[in-house]
Amino acid sequence: MTLLPQEIIRHKRDGGTLDPEHIEHFIEGLTAGRVTEGQAASFAMAIFFQGLSVPERVALTRAMMNSGTVLTWDLPGPVLDKHSTGGVGDTVSLALGPAVAACGGYVPMISGRGLGHTGGTLDKFDSIPGYVTQPDIDTFRRVTREVGCAIIGQTADLAPADKRLYAIRDVTATVESIDLITASILSKKLAAGLQGLVMDVKFGTGAFMNNAEDARKLAESLVLVANGAGLPTSALLTDMNESLASSAGNAVEMAYAVDYLTGQRREKRFHEVTVELSAEMLLLGKLAATIEEARDRIERAISSGKAAEVFQRMVVALGGPGDFLERHKAHLQAAPVVRDIHAEHAGVVQKVAARGIGVAVVALGGGRTRPQDPIDHAVGLTELAAIGETVDAHRPLAIVHARTEEAAEAAARAVRAAYVIDAGKAGPGPTILDRIGATA
Repeated sequence: MTLLPQEIIRHKRDGGTLDPEHIEHFIEGLTAGRVTEGQAASFAMAIFFQGLSVPERVALTRAMMNSGTVLTWDLPGPVLDKHSTGGVGDTVSLALGPAVAACGGYVPMISGRGLGHTGGTLDKFDSIPGYVTQPDIDTFRRVTREVGCAIIGQTADLAPADKRLYAIRDVTATVESIDLITASILSKKLAAGLQGLVMDVKFGTGAFMNNAEDARKLAESLVLVANGAGLPTSALLTDMNESLASSAGNAVEMAYAVDYLTGQRREKRFHEVTVELSAEMLLLGKLAATIEEARDRIERAISSGKAAEVFQRMVVALGGPGDFLERHKAHLQAAPVVRDIHAEHAGVVQKVAARGIGVAVVALGGGRTRPQDPIDHAVGLTELAAIGETVDAHRPLAIVHARTEEAAEAAARAVRAAYVIDAGKAGPGPTILDRIGATA
């Protein structure tokens, strides 16, 4: 087989196995601009339908990792990170990074923008005035060293091939490929020079993997490929059958994270996932001997305000306001139309089609339908009712934050359609289903 991009695509389309040389050549072409956006989309679709073997996955991951700079660190503590496969109201990174840093870890977190119906950590930080989400490598290194945590987006130096493919996947219905998700996530993490990684692999109505079995396959793929590449990695399977936080959007999730860090709000499901993922990171970094000790350290870092202090220092170091924690509402954009969304009848929340919640946020302008689309950071949903909660004339399903009355009404219809309300009792399943490759 020749190294022409179309022949590589054809070979994979027809079910062939690609040699590392072919994958490396295609990714080099994607990075250099010799491979077109259409060819990259076709390559992604061929992989989506035909799949990759484990050696192909490793080759694709390494090729994307080597498409740019691969960092090395000389720090007095372990270099650790966490990555979520994406969900609705998944604001964990905003609290987790500072909490782990407050316990002695170093967290150079390279985050992504929203994919499909899910929010992106980078879009949330873009809502902070002045915060530079894509600094140069020297600034990234300095902030990580001095603060202990730096949450940024992919720079031009780190895994540039993945950055291009990531944007194409978002708008070509190829997001839900285990092979592409594995390579995309791990190429960035390997390029970041990590010494430990914890994966939050989500399942449910708001996740890319609807059922737990598919999520388990993805978790196993991530753990297998990462550990095979020399990066100690474990994974948690977590529930995404409803929004994790009661806010979904960009500025509204940033406000939620500040309220969480400062003790104004501590919702049970969100807190449990944040603590468990953070504790796994401490175990991987040998900053705690047992899971119980790790949980206790994280709980104290959050409750004492130390995690909030790290968060504020990170915001300032990356260009944000010096009083962001105290005056975040004054700094964050607010939507002009804010109103309650009430259910058509009173009852108990039985189920939530969380994907529908995410799509509603995208339709408000809080997500993208094309890679070049701008984000409206002010729009979103807050006070989302949880499974098992009673909704009535006094307790709405949610509060919508929109630019226009028309947009608010469309979001209200979408939110009502996402909820199943009945008279019977209901409760969510376990927030954390399982650990894979865990250290303890």
